Amino acid sequence: MPSFPGSPRLFKGAIVLLDSVSFSPKGLVTLQYNPETLRRTLQVQRSGSDGGDRLEALRLTAPPIETIQLEAEIDATDQLEAKNPIALTTGIYPQLAALETIIYPKSSQIKTNNQQAQSGNLEIVPIEADLSVFVWSINRVLPVRLTEFSITEEAFDPSLNPIRAKVSLGMQVLSTNDLRFDHKGSGLFNFYHQQKETFAKLNSGLNALGAIASLLS
Repeated sequence: MPSFPGSPRLFKGAIVLLDSVSFSPKGLVTLQYNPETLRRTLQVQRSGSDGGDRLEALRLTAPPIETIQLEAEIDATDQLEAKNPIALTTGIYPQLAALETIIYPKSSQIKTNNQQAQSGNLEIVPIEADLSVFVWSINRVLPVRLTEFSITEEAFDPSLNPIRAKVSLGMQVLSTNDLRFDHKGSGLFNFYHQQKETFAKLNSGLNALGAIASLLS
């Protein structure tokens, strides 16, 4: 059935993988279905501690540590009905693998490091992953690090390929406190930060600031 011509175009959430140095695109993982809920937690970063120096009570040392949690569903039912050859032979393995390899170092790099270690190279450079960028509308394009990942496979085909699963993702937003200030990921965070300040100015409650200020003066 064709969609209603006046219906809005659905924006799909996604994780974009970018080369951490050149910022060139390396991959794209689109959420098949947008989660119904998205939980965000912001941990305040301030100097001092409870009961500490009163002069430090209002000092913020860095942007808050923001974490995001969501649960995404992956289902091969539509692809199986359409006789999609990939779904018929592998189920949803490709979609799951695309998400899982975000937190895997490249197998080729592991092999290279092992060869260097066997040749006597005592300084092995830690493997740098691609930069993950969580896209949730045009107003939220965030550099992130995956911190939690769990998969619940709920249905299988006759060959035991998973055909339906729920994926729980936990992400930490990478701020200028995590990345070099000249890193392009920091530029993304700065833009996100500035957007927050712009949206805050649109809050109608700010119109009452003048009245409150006059009461306090």
